[in-house]
Amino acid sequence: MIKNFKWLLLVSLTFMACNSDDDVAPVVESSDGKPLTAGSADFSKYVALGDSFAAGFSDNALFIKGQEGAYPNILAQQFALVGGGDFKTPLANDNIGGLLLGGNVIAGPRLYFNGAPVPVEGVPTTEVTAHLSGSFNNLGVPGAKSFHLLAPGYGNAAGVATGTANPYFARFASSATTTVLADALSQNPTFFSLWIGGNDELGYATAGGDPAVNPLTPPANFEAAYKGLIAQLVTGGRKGVIANLPNITTLPHFHVITYNQLTQANLTVGGVSMVSTLNAQLYGPLHNALAFLGQGDRIKLLSATGNNPLLIVDETLPDLSANLKAVLMGGGLDVNTATAMGMVFGRARQALPTDLIVLGASSRIGKVPTVPADGVASPSPSLSQLGITFPLPDRYVLLPSEVAEIEVATTAYNAVIKAAAEANGLAMVDAKSIMDDLNKPSGISMNNFTLKATFVTGGMFSLDGVHPSPRGYAFIANKFIQAINARYGSNLKGVDIGNYPVLFPAKL
Repeated sequence: MIKNFKWLLLVSLTFMACNSDDDVAPVVESSDGKPLTAGSADFSKYVALGDSFAAGFSDNALFIKGQEGAYPNILAQQFALVGGGDFKTPLANDNIGGLLLGGNVIAGPRLYFNGAPVPVEGVPTTEVTAHLSGSFNNLGVPGAKSFHLLAPGYGNAAGVATGTANPYFARFASSATTTVLADALSQNPTFFSLWIGGNDELGYATAGGDPAVNPLTPPANFEAAYKGLIAQLVTGGRKGVIANLPNITTLPHFHVITYNQLTQANLTVGGVSMVSTLNAQLYGPLHNALAFLGQGDRIKLLSATGNNPLLIVDETLPDLSANLKAVLMGGGLDVNTATAMGMVFGRARQALPTDLIVLGASSRIGKVPTVPADGVASPSPSLSQLGITFPLPDRYVLLPSEVAEIEVATTAYNAVIKAAAEANGLAMVDAKSIMDDLNKPSGISMNNFTLKATFVTGGMFSLDGVHPSPRGYAFIANKFIQAINARYGSNLKGVDIGNYPVLFPAKL
């Protein structure tokens, strides 16, 4: 917890020939060296609305240390210097992370770095049905989309198992029928922050653009929800800060697994390269059959040197299942094998540099496809390695058309957010521009530290490739403070991001 520092005003009076000069020592806790001020803002009762970013989600989990370093908590610590009041957070039960529902694990432990991201030891102890009492200032709800903040029953524990309610909100909602917004407004806040909309696109993106897994929120729906939120939050002239959205597909989550992820080691078993065997038994027959159908570029022979592209499903391709089966049978394959290959490879191709593979695919490549894990199973035991002998399904791959679809939605969402800021005189953080700068080779420097969007080593993001690291959250808090200062005339200095670690250790 960052301590609150008191500023000391030293005045030295020197009388010279009827003149007096007041020399004021610079105030090191302010951004401009002048006495601290809230400007025109009133921070006495601050509430934060949002999603996992507001909650302090990090390393693929919600846990105490992460929550304590969430950007709203850091903001509240700064606000306390100029009249801000208490700020309560619905803390998890441990630093393991994860959730229990009726004693059953429904969300796993947080990750730490041990040569690669791996789960920490231990079992989650945060039980969804162990309801927290009282009001909470931090109303960040992991998984929440824009319209969820307005949805009655979103915190009803009875609906968690069926997916109609959110397990995180169910822990602290004031009632089974309340809304996130209602719980915020019931506290009569004097200042608010709202950063929402990331999950309206992120869920779709991390699901590989598969609407059956997680649909993209239509821009019109987002606009209606966002306007509804803002209209109630600014009632009575209430001040606040909002933030727009980055291009989600620029997050490191989508740039860790490459399109040509298959190394020669991946294609070697017992010290023997399987490239020749795979080419002879699978890739060669497929290429020849597809070439006969005028689609030979879909699948080419594997190379015995360097990396090879993953096999993926491209639902935008014409389905050649029946054609492929017929050609393969004409080439001498038995009906069962030809049928299975037609079913599996009718819309398959090798990945291209323009395809984005989601980080979640890292634990599935080379594994046997199953319906619970992958949404699909193989019709043949010989076609049983995801990405190698069985194409990665849609949920693991963002095609260029899907990336474009997400970018169009993001642009529309951001237009709504900008209009809300301008119409209501709110401070606004330009998260899109910030993310663009984080992806530049030079990154962004703050407090003599440089942050980049690079996975693990960039300093900005945690090990899930989506949520910020402890230092990343401090950086975000400072960006919020800069926007607040600029809009309301306050002069909060922010925090030194060097006091926050890049990654959490295994033990906390």
